[in-house]
Amino acid sequence: MNQKRHILVIGAGIAGLSAAYDLARAGYDVTVWEAAPRAGGLAAGFKASHWDWPLEKFYHHLFQSDTDILQLAREIGLQQDIIFRRPITSVWKDGRSYPFDSALRVLLFPHLSLVDKVRMGLVLAYLRFSKNWRAFEQVTAHEWLQRTLGRRGYQVLWEPLLMGKFGDHYRDVNLAWFWARIHKRSPALGYFRGGFQHFVDTLVRRVEELGGRVITQRPARRILPRPEGGFRVEGDNVTWEGDVVISTIAPRAFAHMTPHLPKDYLDKVLNLKSMGAVVMTLALKHRMTEQDYWINLPKAEGFPFLAFVEHTNYMDREHYGGDYLVYLGDYLDPDHPYFSMSEDELLEAFLPSLSRFNPDFTPDWITGVWVHKAAYAQPVVPLHYSQQIPDIRTPLRGLYFASMSQVYPWDRGTNYAVEIGRRVAALVQSDE
Repeated sequence: MNQKRHILVIGAGIAGLSAAYDLARAGYDVTVWEAAPRAGGLAAGFKASHWDWPLEKFYHHLFQSDTDILQLAREIGLQQDIIFRRPITSVWKDGRSYPFDSALRVLLFPHLSLVDKVRMGLVLAYLRFSKNWRAFEQVTAHEWLQRTLGRRGYQVLWEPLLMGKFGDHYRDVNLAWFWARIHKRSPALGYFRGGFQHFVDTLVRRVEELGGRVITQRPARRILPRPEGGFRVEGDNVTWEGDVVISTIAPRAFAHMTPHLPKDYLDKVLNLKSMGAVVMTLALKHRMTEQDYWINLPKAEGFPFLAFVEHTNYMDREHYGGDYLVYLGDYLDPDHPYFSMSEDELLEAFLPSLSRFNPDFTPDWITGVWVHKAAYAQPVVPLHYSQQIPDIRTPLRGLYFASMSQVYPWDRGTNYAVEIGRRVAALVQSDE
C-alpha cells in the first residue's frame, strides 16, 4: 500500500484480535478498542492469587476439528502449548450420570432399547457424513429428530439438550444447528497450557509486534460516518478518526451505536435472537465426581443450571493451587432473574443441587466463588436462518460487522471466532 489505511477494530475478543493480526501483518495501521479490562471476550480468563494458570469465564475447550484456531495457534508459535485429552462426557438421567462419549457407552446406556440405539446410531451417522446443511435449515431439529429417532430416543437424550440450550425457543431451532454439532465435533478435547488467556495474550503481543495497538477499558459509544469518507468513533472522552471500522461486539450493541445504517440492515441486526450465559465457578476442597468432566443436565429433573463441568477432571488441579474446580453454567434469556441476582443469591439457588453429584458434599467444601454473566452468548437460529443473517459488509462502505450470529451454520465458539475474524480481514483487503 502506498498509504497506510487506518483501521479500528471494536472488541478484543478472539474475532477482533484475529482480524487485527491479519490486517497488521498486511501493513495496515490497526487499533483495537476493548471495553473490558482484559482482552479475550468470552474466552477471557480470571485467576485466583494462588493459581499458576488462569481459568476461562465461559469457553472451556477446543475440538480436534477446530482447524482455524489450531492454524492460528501454529502461526503465532503456540502449537506446542495445546494439550489434547479425552475426558469423560456424560448425560444425567434419573438421578445419576452415564458416560456417553463412545459407541460402547451408548450401547451400555440402560434407558434406551437396542432398537432406539441402532436407530440413533444410523441417524447420527447420516448427519455426520452429510454435507447438505442448507436442506436441514428448512426443518426444525425438534420436528426432524422426533420423527427420525422416535419419540423415546428424542425425549430421553436430545430434547433435554435443546431445551437446556435454548429455553422456550428450542422448538424454533433449525436442524442445521444440530447437524453442525454432530458433523464437526470430536471426542478429544484441546486446551492451551496456561488456559485460553495464554492464547489471547500471545495474540495481543503478536498484533503489537506488528505495529498494532490493543487498548483495553476503552468502550466505543458511537460510530459516525464522516462527510469526506471514513468514520469517527466516539468513546468516553476520546475519539478515533480513520478509514475502516470493524465491529465484533454483540448485535444489539452494534445497532445502537450505528444509527446512520439503513433501516432494513438495522432491522436484520436487531432481529437476531440470542441467549445469555450465567456461569458460576466454584473452588472446592474435595473432588465432586470421580471421572466426569462434563455432565449435560435435564432441567426437567429440577436442576437450576444446564451443565456441570468438573474442570479438574480434565486439567490437573496442580495448576490451580490444588483446588478442585467446577463450573455450573446455564443459557438463559437476557431478562432472566439470574442476570440481576447477586453472587450470594445465585449460590443459594445452586447449592441444594450439588449434593446430587456427591452425597458427601457440604457447603464448607467451597473455598472460592466466581460468577460471570454475558447477555449475548448463544445465537438462536430459526428456519431459513441463512437468509436472515446481515452481511459482514454493511451498507456503509468501510464499516464491517462480524459476530457469532454470522458464523452459521456453525455454532459459536473460539474456532469460529478466528474464522470470522480472518474472513472480515480478507474482505477489508479485497475491498481496497
